[in-house]
Amino acid sequence: MNRIFLIALTIFTITGFAGEGFSQGDIKNGELVFKGNCASCHKPDKDMTGPAMQGSLARWGGNKQKIYKWVKNPAAMKASGDPYVTALLAKWEGKSGLMAAQNVTDKEIDDVLAYVDSYVAPVAATPVAPTGEGVPVDDGNNTMAWLLILAFVFGIVAFSMSGVKRQLASAVLARDGQPPLPDLTYLENFTLWMSRNKIFVGLIGLFLIIAGSVDLWDRLSGIGIYQGYKPEQPIAFNHTLHAGTNGINCVYCHNSAEKSKHAGIPSVNICMNCHKAIKEGNSEEGTKDIQKIYAAIGWDPEEMKYTGKENPIKWIKVHNLPDHVYFNHSQHVVVGKIECTECHGPVAEGYTVGQQYSKLTMGWCIDCHNKTAVKMEGSGYYDEIHARLEAHGQKELKSYLKDGSITAKELGGWECSKCHY
Repeated sequence: MNRIFLIALTIFTITGFAGEGFSQGDIKNGELVFKGNCASCHKPDKDMTGPAMQGSLARWGGNKQKIYKWVKNPAAMKASGDPYVTALLAKWEGKSGLMAAQNVTDKEIDDVLAYVDSYVAPVAATPVAPTGEGVPVDDGNNTMAWLLILAFVFGIVAFSMSGVKRQLASAVLARDGQPPLPDLTYLENFTLWMSRNKIFVGLIGLFLIIAGSVDLWDRLSGIGIYQGYKPEQPIAFNHTLHAGTNGINCVYCHNSAEKSKHAGIPSVNICMNCHKAIKEGNSEEGTKDIQKIYAAIGWDPEEMKYTGKENPIKWIKVHNLPDHVYFNHSQHVVVGKIECTECHGPVAEGYTVGQQYSKLTMGWCIDCHNKTAVKMEGSGYYDEIHARLEAHGQKELKSYLKDGSITAKELGGWECSKCHY
């Protein structure tokens, strides 16, 4: 948070003055630097944990060199006694602390300034339910139940019609002076009807066996699949607001996704990086949820200090894989360069509380390994594999490259031991 506050203060410091040379920065690169370093605590046009960054250059009197020094060594600038730095820290250091020195270049600072100066707040989109592959839909699991109900109704109608037919037949026999039909039970009548309509009964039996088998298969294959699972959490964290509207990178909160097997549940300390300053939500419910964060970590928003009384948040785990399955987030995120949305869906567009978007079945993973092309460029790991393929078998390498790419399957992504150990 200190790093972000520094770059933001720096940029806040930097951005406001329409100084000479700052409009020539690379806006696209500035956006990347901003989102990677500043967006978690700063907005271009509004105060957050740190100050708004538009207009900062003007507040520095247009002195670019001071801005560069402040970003790269804020402690030294503080010690220098510069009047503007002193006033700036008097307002913000007590809330967010002093930023750490930033490992950024003058060019990157200029790029961020160009981006922030050109920033126009987007119009908030109305959240929509995610659609497409992986979205839970009503697959008609109750079809068999309806068929059984209809069969039962038709059975009653058939028996009723059979009784009417039998009574009419007996009446005709009595009219002709012949003895009436023998008085049989329903079971005896049904057995007699079956013996006279063996082909029809056989077809019905075959249909019921096939329909029942299909329904049983569907029910068994759904065991352990929790696609669409969305438990009610103690805090209704809004992903669309944070990842979409505010543009916070997924790995800022789920920071272990780049370093370990697990993406991890963000600690409340990460929430407090922003919510030390942001005390109100977009709605009454949002404001109540922020108060729950304060209660969890023991923060008094009025006194701006910690009370020492903590009440940990009891989050409910959403994604659960079987114990015998190995999955490594860092392998997919860092080495495979797989976007979070590939598995978790359009989090920034259609998610409020987190939910399981994909099936996460073995077949789903296998299909992904079969279709996903490996991004070889810029990865030493894949460069080594490519070199081994060239050294040990040009024929094998050429067969892989027939379609212009190499998939995870072709590099061993279908080997059992890759995921089961």
